[in-house]
Amino acid sequence: MRFLPHTQSEIREMLAVIGVDSLDALFAPIPEGNRLGRPLAIEPALDEVGLMRHLDELADRNDAHRALSFLGAGIYAHHVPPIVDQLLLRGEFMTAYTPYQAEVAQGTLQAIFEFQTIVSEVLGLPIANASMYDGASAAAEGVLMARRITKRSKAIVSSALHPEYTATIRTYLQGLEVTEPKVPKGMKARDVRLSSMIPVGTSADGRTDMAALEAALADPDVACVVIGEPNLFGVLEDVAAIAELAHKHGALLVTASPEPVAFSVVASPGERGADIAVAEGQPLGLPPQLGGPGCGLLACRDGREYLTNIPGRLVGETVDTKGNRGYVLTLSTREQHIRRERATSNICTNHSLMALGVCIRMCLLGKVGFVELGKQCLSRAEYLKGRLAQIPGLEIPYSGPTFNEFVVRRKSGDAAPLIAAMHARGILPGVDLGRFDAALKDRFVLAVTERHTRADLDRLADALADA
Repeated sequence: MRFLPHTQSEIREMLAVIGVDSLDALFAPIPEGNRLGRPLAIEPALDEVGLMRHLDELADRNDAHRALSFLGAGIYAHHVPPIVDQLLLRGEFMTAYTPYQAEVAQGTLQAIFEFQTIVSEVLGLPIANASMYDGASAAAEGVLMARRITKRSKAIVSSALHPEYTATIRTYLQGLEVTEPKVPKGMKARDVRLSSMIPVGTSADGRTDMAALEAALADPDVACVVIGEPNLFGVLEDVAAIAELAHKHGALLVTASPEPVAFSVVASPGERGADIAVAEGQPLGLPPQLGGPGCGLLACRDGREYLTNIPGRLVGETVDTKGNRGYVLTLSTREQHIRRERATSNICTNHSLMALGVCIRMCLLGKVGFVELGKQCLSRAEYLKGRLAQIPGLEIPYSGPTFNEFVVRRKSGDAAPLIAAMHARGILPGVDLGRFDAALKDRFVLAVTERHTRADLDRLADALADA
């Protein structure tokens, strides 16, 4: 019933109980300047036939399933076997809303427990929660978690972190109360909140600038350093060196990974010193689906200060009174379960169905298959990188190591016309970085997965050389 609108008779009944005679009277305490004052800009309702036609028209506008696509920059088209969807469609999973009652949700709880185990192994840290909304919100939650643990307020954010992750972190921090006793002269409260984010630039190799990072860490109020791994440019950061530098100044390292498949062949963030690792789970088992839904991953180090500050839910394994293995919702540090002022997060749920898709696909791959997947992505990306580097009008601008994604720079002119020319040939060559930063408008970033054949890679290289 939660998704059905109230009838007029129900509205009248509720107003009578409240003691007012109209909705206008109910909202009277809200100043008129804060009210919308017009109907919502919602299109008229459609019947089922019209709605299906409308959805088909919207779907036809997406040409990624018809064109040869090298789109990446946060969403990746890996192969997802049909069995994943078939298992997700089982009624036990589709109808189990949320695992509050262990006695009727053992299957769901076990699936989440297995998911947590996979996340822990992929990210290389011992504690993982039941999932977040997506990679960007997980990154923001990681920053808030670091602030609680360190009792500090500022976060250093690499400019090579995906801009949408950065924007989400900024939004979360912007909503916090100003901790200073009064706003400094000449500043607005909003500016004080935004000052809790310290940007750090990148070096010529596409990695975070270590000298600038060390200078920023001189601020004793820095709670954490946030980097992309791999970052927006597909470059793998020197996580171990950044972790050492952050720890020397009493700060934590938060890594954010839009493409966690990289950790099939690259050492995990936890192995290289990260304290909190977050990632987007979509590449591990979900199709792109027009950019969502995703599944946020979050894992952290062991210890009471980490366990009591982790956001969302955590499923644990236990035994019943007869000694049989069972699963329970061990930790739910959110406002629905404990006093609001003690909640570590207001995240309303975990993405259980998406997390289950990730869990199924990763179990089908197994450890050997996961490594083989990574090797295929890496080798094919390196082949394409070598071919594109030989085209006179293009260059690979960043020398840092990459996994399956890298940046291409057009030497003379913006990347947008070149991308448009590729679209006309039925090829989506990548994402124009100019959409994120005008200073990068001569570059685009492309991603290679196991779905690309040698013929696909040659087709892109030949088309770019011809254009």
